[in-house]
Amino acid sequence: MKRIGVFVCHCGTNIAATVDVAHVAEVAKAMPNVAFATDYKFMCSEPGQEEIRKAIKEYNLNGVVVAACTPRLHEPTFQKALERSGINPYLLEIANIREQCAWVHSKEKAAATDKAVELVRMAVAKASKNVALYSTDVPVNKRALVVGAGIAGMQAALDIADSGHQVVLLERESTIGGKMVMLDKVFPTLDCSA
Repeated sequence: MKRIGVFVCHCGTNIAATVDVAHVAEVAKAMPNVAFATDYKFMCSEPGQEEIRKAIKEYNLNGVVVAACTPRLHEPTFQKALERSGINPYLLEIANIREQCAWVHSKEKAAATDKAVELVRMAVAKASKNVALYSTDVPVNKRALVVGAGIAGMQAALDIADSGHQVVLLERESTIGGKMVMLDKVFPTLDCSA
């Protein structure tokens, strides 16, 4: 069974000035599979991450939702906090309530708060379905297959070969050149296509 922790960030006043973060955390406590929910001034700070690590251990959490800013900014930060607590980093969901609520509803606190609750509800639902993932290294074969030895295929093969990779050029006809070799003359110089 999933035991999800929800952590709602104030982001100083970036979020808290527009979104009632305490209300969002309170509503999150009643959501299915949520074992713990709280709000904190700066979740990305070291003390904020410590709050997450402490709650994971204390409430035996196996999924985390952070309602804060864009995942592009702090997803690795929160994933490391999960890893340090022994949880797979891919069991994290981030609800972007800064850019998607606080910043776009700057004068509509009720609307921003309602939207934040719904974003958290969606993140909790997704976190309920998450499974552990693992990173792996895959060797890259630096060979390319170009299918079709027309003008485009030949140019692609030349460009790839010029970048230092081996190329295999595959053509179903007995000659290369595609439709180009069927033409008598080519525009704009009227040169012979052969």
